[in-house]
This record gives sequence, structure tokens and C-alpha cells, in this order.
Amino acid sequence: MITVSDTGADNSLKQRSIKALIWTGSELLMRQGLQFGVAIFLARLLSPEEFGTVALLSLFVGIGTVFIESGFSSALLQKHDITHADESTVFWFNLGMGAVVMVLLWLVAPFVANFYQRPVLTPLMGVMALSVFISAVGGIQHTLLTKNLNFKAPMQASVAASLLSSIVVCVLAYYGYGIWALAWQTLTNCVVTSSLLWLLSRWRPSLTFSLPSLKKLFGFGSYLMLSSLMDVAYNRFYSLLIGKIYSVHDLGIYTRAENTKQIPVDLLSMLMYRVTFPLFSAAANDCDRLKRGMVIALRGIMFLNVPIMLGLMVTADKLVPVLFGGQWTPAIPLLQVLCLAGVLWPLHVINLSVLKALGHSHLFFRLEILKKILGTLLIIGGLYYGIIGLAWSQVVFGVLAFWINAFYTRKFLKYGAWGQMFDFLPVTIISIIMAVAVFYAGQVINLPTIGLLSAQIGLGIFIYWGLCSVFKVAAYQDIMNILIKRKVV
Repeated sequence: MITVSDTGADNSLKQRSIKALIWTGSELLMRQGLQFGVAIFLARLLSPEEFGTVALLSLFVGIGTVFIESGFSSALLQKHDITHADESTVFWFNLGMGAVVMVLLWLVAPFVANFYQRPVLTPLMGVMALSVFISAVGGIQHTLLTKNLNFKAPMQASVAASLLSSIVVCVLAYYGYGIWALAWQTLTNCVVTSSLLWLLSRWRPSLTFSLPSLKKLFGFGSYLMLSSLMDVAYNRFYSLLIGKIYSVHDLGIYTRAENTKQIPVDLLSMLMYRVTFPLFSAAANDCDRLKRGMVIALRGIMFLNVPIMLGLMVTADKLVPVLFGGQWTPAIPLLQVLCLAGVLWPLHVINLSVLKALGHSHLFFRLEILKKILGTLLIIGGLYYGIIGLAWSQVVFGVLAFWINAFYTRKFLKYGAWGQMFDFLPVTIISIIMAVAVFYAGQVINLPTIGLLSAQIGLGIFIYWGLCSVFKVAAYQDIMNILIKRKVV
């Protein structure tokens, strides 16, 4: 039975979530849109080899970033009894780890360059290492603003940093600086973001470093840190193998396909995580309320993600050459396969956000161990069939990982994989109908490539939105209710 207090709490949670969605959605749309525009511009100026060279460093820089964060951001978000001493301790620890990681990356850079037989990686990693340290300077401000569901300041900092770094990379790439344009883009983005977060946030650290605080937060955050390390190592493992076994050109092609698929996926996933994790944490003591929030979040995110992924898959043969140019056409089959892997990606974010919000970081860690062992075996097996085999291994991994992630959701909320699939099944069916229609339209309509692509996109939106409206799909009604500021049932 839902009491008056429950209803009031849900309404309050809904209002906070809508406000958070507006601010964080605005930030992500502007930032991702800007980055996508820059990616299109750079793809026509830089070669796959240059993109692949920068991608070689993603594993090492990613691991360094995880060591700096150490899971403390999630610990600060999840716990409710945080003091200023706790916050200051995290700040000084992150800063110290940032300096250590920066030096370690500088030291390991010559060995990485020798491993790939590319001397340019030594100074390139030096710039990337400096970026990692600078990011640590403003990390705590971003975390605390997120905890308070204040997304306005991070939005301003993020958009301004993206704009300025985009100008820098475009100018440098235009004048022939190649891979150094990409390196300076990263550094500029980190400097501007951290600087603006300090200016826009009132929080300042005290000269306090508390070992009890560190121990309290690390008890939760250590599992998340280890999980993040495995996640980064797994997600970047392919770059090491492709760059060494095949070629930097192949790595650049695969990275282009992966990044293109990730643009909408990251937009929706980051939007969902930033909003749902603090909200789920606030509702962690009420499982019924938490489940209701998860159902609404899941239906909403899949309502958008499934048609986008399937639509991108069936239009990739026209989208890639139109946006990036003919040199990237080998990325088309990779993008089509990776879009299938991207269909379920937001479900991983939602299920793991619930588990973290409930405070079960140790269970989160267990799931990550199982998934990464399985995923690594799939990557090694997939690469036997080339980079297209690697792409298919990600499809298989996505399906298996969803079932693994949903295990504890079923246990704690009685909302497992079957229940979740049932909730987005109508959206999936309609998306498949839309994708088939768009695909055949591309075969029979006689228009120039750009005109045909535009016609396919317009047709897809019309069919999908129309069918969702006609059949009164629950996710469609949820979104319409939010748009007209009515209560979501």
C-alpha cells in the first residue's frame, strides 16, 4: 500500500529528478554534440593511423585515472554521513595519487614507445599524464555538486571546456599538428574543466587528512576501484592487442566505429548514471520506491536507446562516408555489429547503479570479476577472426553481462532479467519494425546519399513515434507525462 508520505516522497524525488535531467541533459547534449561535430571535422583531416596512435595510450591513461579516483567519488555519493574532514581527506588523497600516477606514466612512457616501436609515444604520454593529474584537482568539486544534484555548475564548466578544447584541436589539426592536436585537446579540456569547477564551487579543502576517514570511505570505494581497474583494462585491452597483433591503422578504424556507436550510448548512459545513482542512493532504504524508480528509468532509457542503435545499424553504410569521408568506409561493418552490442548497454548502467546505491560494492566487485574473465576469453577468441570477430565478441559479452548484472537486482528488488526484458519488449518490437522499414527504404528510394540518409532518418522517427503512440507504449506515456508535468504512474 502506498501511503501519503510515500506519495509525497515520490513527488519530491520526481521533481528533483526532472530538474537534474534538465541540467545534466543539457550539458551532455551540448558537450556530446560539440564533440561529435569536432570528430567529423578531425576525421577528414587526420588519418586512421593518427587516431590509432593516440588510442594506444588509452589503457595506461585509463588505469592511471582509476587509481586517482580510487572509488571515493562513489563512496561520497553513496554515504549520507559525510563530513568536511572526509571530503578534504579525499581531495588530498586524490591530489597525491595524481602526482604519483603522473610520474609513473612518465617513467613507463619509454617502455610503451619501445613496445609499439613508436618513439612519439614517449612525449605524447607525458602530455596525457599531465592531463590526468590536472583532472584530479577538480574531481572532488564535481562529485559534491553531483551529490547535491546541482548539475548547473558542472554543465557550465564542461560545455566551456569542450568549446575551448574543440577550438584548440581544430586549429592545430588544420595547421598540420596531427596527433599533437588530439593531445592538446585533452590537456586543454582538463585545465579548463578543473579551473572552472574551482571557480563555480564554494567548497574548499581544509588542511585535514584523516586516516579514519580514508579507511571508512575506502571500505566501500576499494571494491569499486578494483572493479573500475578491471573495467578499464578490459575495455582498453583490445587497443593493446589490435595495435600489436594487427596494425595502428586497424586500431584507428575500430576506434572510429566504437566511438561512433558510443556517442549516443554514452550520452544516455551518463545521463542515466549521473541522475539515477544519487537518486537511487536517496531511496536505498525503501526497496519498493527504489524499484519503481528503476522501472521508470529503464523504460525511459531503452525507449531512446533501442531505436537509436538499430537505426544507426541500418544507416551506417551511408552515415559513415557522409560524416567522416571515404577513408573510414572499412569501419561500416564494425559499426553495424557494435550497434547490436550497444542495445543493452544502458541496462548495465542501471543494474550496477542500483547495486552501488544499496551499498553492496563487494557484490559489484564479484560480478566484475566474473564478467571480465568471461569478456577477456571472448576478446581473445574473437580476435582469432580479426577485428570483426572482436566486434562480435562484444555482442555476445553484452548479452551475457546483462544477465549477470541483473542477478542481484532480482535478488534485492525482485526485478531480474526477465522482468526487465518484458518491460522494454514493446519498444524492441517496434524498433525492429522501424529498422526493417528504414533498411528497405534505403534500397528502393533513389536519391543522392545525403538526401537518402535524411529520408531514412525522418521515416524512422515517424514510424517509431507513431507506433509507440498508437499502441500506447508505457515508456512513451512516461515521457509524455514528464513533458507535460503530470505524475508518472
